[in-house]
Amino acid sequence: MSAIENFKLLMEKNHLGAKTGICSVCSAHPVVIEAAMDQAREDGSIVLIESTSNQVDQFGGYTGMKPGDFVAYVKGIAQGSGYPEEKILFGGDHLGPNAWQNLDAAKAMENSRALIAAYVKDGYQKIHLDTSMFCADDKGNRHEPLADDIVAARSAELCQVAEETWKANFKGPSQLVYIIGTEVPIPGGIQDPDEGVTPTSADDARTTIDVTRAAFESRGLADAWKRVVGVVVQPGVEYGDDMIYPFNPKTAQDLRQVITEYENIVFEAHSTDYQSESALTELVRGHFSILKVGPWLTYAYREALFALESIEKELVEAGLSFQHSRLREVLETVMTENPGYWGKYYSGNSQDLRLKRKFSLSDRSRYYWPEERLQSAVSALIKNLSTLKIPATLISQYLPGSFDAVLAGSLDASPEALLKDKIREVLGKYSRACKA
Repeated sequence: MSAIENFKLLMEKNHLGAKTGICSVCSAHPVVIEAAMDQAREDGSIVLIESTSNQVDQFGGYTGMKPGDFVAYVKGIAQGSGYPEEKILFGGDHLGPNAWQNLDAAKAMENSRALIAAYVKDGYQKIHLDTSMFCADDKGNRHEPLADDIVAARSAELCQVAEETWKANFKGPSQLVYIIGTEVPIPGGIQDPDEGVTPTSADDARTTIDVTRAAFESRGLADAWKRVVGVVVQPGVEYGDDMIYPFNPKTAQDLRQVITEYENIVFEAHSTDYQSESALTELVRGHFSILKVGPWLTYAYREALFALESIEKELVEAGLSFQHSRLREVLETVMTENPGYWGKYYSGNSQDLRLKRKFSLSDRSRYYWPEERLQSAVSALIKNLSTLKIPATLISQYLPGSFDAVLAGSLDASPEALLKDKIREVLGKYSRACKA
């Protein structure tokens, strides 16, 4: 069974009431991707890897990668880790004019059409159509959502491009599946703790589905509509710098009813980072069968690196002769020299900012790991700790979640293995929630 067939079967089962779901990994970090593949291998499942429209696009995005580059990059990681390429499903997230909101709609949609075509041509099969954002010349109150009919018409326009691109590049019936809708607020996390989170109403969810279906049918896309498998809504989960809004199943009771009114549609939940395992399980039971996670995974990676540096420091102070990597110091230097990825997201006095640069749940530090000085610091840290057997007592102190497995011999105590194990603590919660 192909990855896309496996995915569709999971969605169908959930729609019919089974407690099945899938974790959508939204990260370009190689250690995160490899950890996700390790988890999927252990679970005997496919792995769903997604890139966002601002991360990967036809111009390179902020990663410098076009869709084909990202596909090759992920497949290279799979080859190195021995994970079967045919079990990878590539998804495109928030595909639409998000990156071009400063342009008039005509130009923004021109870029969006090229974006969709590039994603489909290069092998993405799960396509999230998101045209919910205002373009520069759109009329209306920007404190309210863009009109449903405009959003739906633009989504249908992009779907038509996707279908035509498939037909021009692949044989047989289209194997694309679509996600529609968007969460509120726009991705990025809560900035103001007083904002709160308002779940999508059942009526609004129905409107999104009904208006989009009509727009698809008006363009002759009835067959494509049958492959709309999910709708993005806000179930009432969010996070900010140091706060988490947990899922409350009672707030989503009306939304659960919506699923029974439509064929083959489930919910996709964004911003599920930092939710408890029980909350993730309840989300899946409430037909939120696609659980997207991103910053939590690189946050776990950063936590593991800081823990390893603490171990390194203990060993240096105990008299070992290697040079301290000074990872935290390098990270602080790199982030303060180039505030572009965090400056407009973090607020507060100098002490607040210093803490947020390292520890914010929004994890803006994730954008800095490819920087050469940080890469050198990470390499030095791993090299230092690879020259000896890390004492189990220090693993217990700084990475207690890995201690039992190391003691039992089921986990190698190498720094690389400990890094991935920390990420898999998070992935394991999703794995168990998706098959509860």
